[in-house]
Amino acid sequence: MKIVIIGGSGLIGSKLASKLRQLGHEVVASSPSSGVNTITGEGLDETLKGAEVVVDLANSPSFEDKAVLEFFQTSGHNLLAAERSAGVKHHIALSIVGSDRLPDSGYLRAKMAQESLIKESGIPYTIVRSTQFFEFAGSITQGATIGQEVHISPALFQPIASDDVVAAVADVALGAPLNTTIEIGGPEKIGLDKFVNIYLRTNKDTRQLVPDVHARYFGAELNDGSLVPGANARIGSIRFEDWISQSAPKN
Repeated sequence: MKIVIIGGSGLIGSKLASKLRQLGHEVVASSPSSGVNTITGEGLDETLKGAEVVVDLANSPSFEDKAVLEFFQTSGHNLLAAERSAGVKHHIALSIVGSDRLPDSGYLRAKMAQESLIKESGIPYTIVRSTQFFEFAGSITQGATIGQEVHISPALFQPIASDDVVAAVADVALGAPLNTTIEIGGPEKIGLDKFVNIYLRTNKDTRQLVPDVHARYFGAELNDGSLVPGANARIGSIRFEDWISQSAPKN
């Protein structure tokens, strides 16, 4: 089966391509660096010839409200139009748990716009909403840093390892379209502040953690239900403390 991965050079895309190839599928990992651009449309028609499944992992280079909305709308329109022409049988998109609950976030509003385009496209689809990846602990910490303080919400969330994300998306890609949205998350709920504290401690980072219920995440204030998946979510097996103990620099 030919599977095209849009955003195939990123963290999830590269791992997903490797996994699907190991399972014997023809995988095309597409990105602007490979001559496929969903904003301009360059290379889409050629790449999608003969494809049965498309996994959309493309992400905006800018998180500014207007820019990110334009990215997902333009990318979505171009990609879905090309898929219709190519006769793609299953469109899969990776989205974010909580996108529908945080309208104050420009980035998450843009993800909801992307989801709407998919649902209205007429192409059989599955939307996979994931919680935040373990691998982004550093960027979350940096984004919340003011001077030597890290101001972060104590709200609960349920982060997940990229390997667990890849396993879930691969299973979806090899299955029938569900024409609905599913959720995936890690095995443990943890306060965002505690998650960052583990990251700081493990990396011997001396920045001071400041729990702040008003601290914004992707532009929105959080509560304990904002970023936690529902009861029917697929749950990964890798714990954050196990993952980070293996990933931290060895002195």
